[in-house]
Amino acid sequence: MNVKINDSWAERLGNEFAQPYFSQLTDFVRHEYATTTCYPPGRLIFNAFNLCPFDSVKVVIIGQDPYHEAGQAMGLSFSVPDGVAMPPSLQNIFKEIEGDLGIGVPQSGNLTRWAEQGVLLLNATLTVRAHQAGSHQRHGWERFTDAAISRLSEGRDHLVFILWGGYARSKASLIDRSRHLVLESVHPSPLSANRGGWFGNHHFSRCNEYLAGHGMGPINW
Repeated sequence: MNVKINDSWAERLGNEFAQPYFSQLTDFVRHEYATTTCYPPGRLIFNAFNLCPFDSVKVVIIGQDPYHEAGQAMGLSFSVPDGVAMPPSLQNIFKEIEGDLGIGVPQSGNLTRWAEQGVLLLNATLTVRAHQAGSHQRHGWERFTDAAISRLSEGRDHLVFILWGGYARSKASLIDRSRHLVLESVHPSPLSANRGGWFGNHHFSRCNEYLAGHGMGPINW
């Protein structure tokens, strides 16, 4: 696995690349991609970091691991490429945006436009074996992405961290709430959202209000 990551992130995460765990992770991922079908495509593993440099981050949305069916994963949490049917969680995200901000549901679930505005769409695990959810968990990715969250918390001010579901909410301990806004709710998956606590959370308007209050432009959700 060649780490092709934006220079601003390489500067902040360089120490991680030198750690034994990252060497072991690299060996594991390289072997998995060589012997099985894995997602996202290798060139998109670090897509979230490359579309959203460290100093451009305004918002962090934390996911768990990539979509594990063909053509879905593109290195951005919750996002799918143009022309790919929106998974149920993403449908519910757009339904909440519609209810919160009055913005109609788009045709495409490609969230590249969010990333380019400063939304770091970060999965805790950056790769997955086809058809096997969670198959690349506990091999080192979590330590790497935890480091990214910690560097943002320590090195930036007035960011918005959006944590949906129990797994993402477990990352709250990495974030300094005296310097950043943390928004938490249940996960947008139908199983969770339909039990209450997702629709009406107003995370998108609350995020933009916080950004505006600290002199930053809103996200065009």
